[in-house]
Amino acid sequence: MGSIEKIHEMLVSKECSCTELTKSYLDEIEKTNGELNAYVNVTGEEALKTAEAVDRKIASGEEIGMLEGVPMTLKDNISTKGIETTCCSKILTGYKPIYNATVWETLAGENAVMLGKTNMDEFAMGSSCETSYFGGAMNPFDSNYVSGGSSGGVASAVGANIAAYGLGSDTGGSIRQPASFCGIVGLKPTYGAVSRYGLIAYASSLDQIGPITKSVEDAAIVFDAISKRDEKDSTSKGFAGDTYSKLNNDIKGMKIGIAKEYLEGVRDDVKEAVLKAADIYKSMGAEIVYFDLPELKFALPVYYIIACAEASSNLGRYDGIRFGYKTEHYNGTHDMVCRTRSEGFGEEVKRRILLGTYVLSAGYYDAYYKKAQNLRGTIVKAFNNAFEKCDVILAPTVPMTAFEKGHAVSDPIETYLTDICTVPVNIAGLPGVSVPCGFNAKGMPIGMQLIGKSFGEAEILNAAYKYQQAAAENFKDTKWGVKL
Repeated sequence: MGSIEKIHEMLVSKECSCTELTKSYLDEIEKTNGELNAYVNVTGEEALKTAEAVDRKIASGEEIGMLEGVPMTLKDNISTKGIETTCCSKILTGYKPIYNATVWETLAGENAVMLGKTNMDEFAMGSSCETSYFGGAMNPFDSNYVSGGSSGGVASAVGANIAAYGLGSDTGGSIRQPASFCGIVGLKPTYGAVSRYGLIAYASSLDQIGPITKSVEDAAIVFDAISKRDEKDSTSKGFAGDTYSKLNNDIKGMKIGIAKEYLEGVRDDVKEAVLKAADIYKSMGAEIVYFDLPELKFALPVYYIIACAEASSNLGRYDGIRFGYKTEHYNGTHDMVCRTRSEGFGEEVKRRILLGTYVLSAGYYDAYYKKAQNLRGTIVKAFNNAFEKCDVILAPTVPMTAFEKGHAVSDPIETYLTDICTVPVNIAGLPGVSVPCGFNAKGMPIGMQLIGKSFGEAEILNAAYKYQQAAAENFKDTKWGVKL
């Protein structure tokens, strides 16, 4: 049983009130957030108001939905009306949106209790959460290690059980990688399955909002709630049907593919854990199919060219004139914009804006950006061909386990390589779910990902659920958090 179901049962049976539950989460945040730095903004007053509304509903005998009264969190790039939303950047300090993101509008309409906004790499650019203006979020298994990025704060909060679930965003692995590092579940939906309206853009053709949860059941419940078509997002298609009711379907005869290229350059303990998971699937009657996917070698350069080009365009709006940070001393408008951007953006964001501007510039556009877009089409075709051989693809989520804090700052290139297993899914717009599949010698979690066909969330979540049942020892609670 997932933590959302447990909380729902506790509220319905009046084992505890929603107010009591919310207070216990807020107390735990106060105790542990100093060390974890998962939250950058705790919204206790708003959370308790919603909790009281849920309690009134229960007291009057009304039925409550599965997500009503469940304490949760949002990554700090998801717009919340009247509540500061900074993308963990100096340039957006003090910015309070005048509208809600569609996903938050949906969950708020279901009386979800938002505990606060969580830490992230600045503008979602990073793999360790350490590019955040507020300093990085720490790993709930060992606070000397990073929680991953860019949705590191959500993963840290959910992993430490100081939020029952959270919503993150995934541009090149930013939901799945921190979920892997923190020993929890992260679902990156099909591009267009969940509305991006109100998500502050990094790379618009790659960004996707999705759930970070303690269990596969919770991921299915949250995904089903937020995957509705939205007219405010021109790329939104929504998801037909639901995934939660399809959990526990038999996987006998299912073809699970392993691309050899996904195992290259992966640390031995990670490879061993993923292949052990393949054996578990085999014992459940699934067929393991090995195949080649040579196009994967293009994924990382294609991703960084496209993502940085789109970031260069999207981040042009931060100029100090309309909202957010503005430099104090300047000579004229041009100087003001230059100084604001130089002072307001962090080093990693500036690096990616410069790279993106370069690949879009005259003389280089065809050599870089156009070529990357053509190769993107090649990668999409390669996945389509792969799915003629198998139903889902099994791969490591990250080639390694969480690294120690400070490592990403000293070696940014190596941290770019942590995205090697996750970015192909974003390039092709496919769904992928990361689930824990073991631990290394130091007790740090290892994650594997299941990749599905476009809008194949039901298949990958069901396969993940069957694995979760078979390997329950990999789904552990940490030393922190509210004990349900």
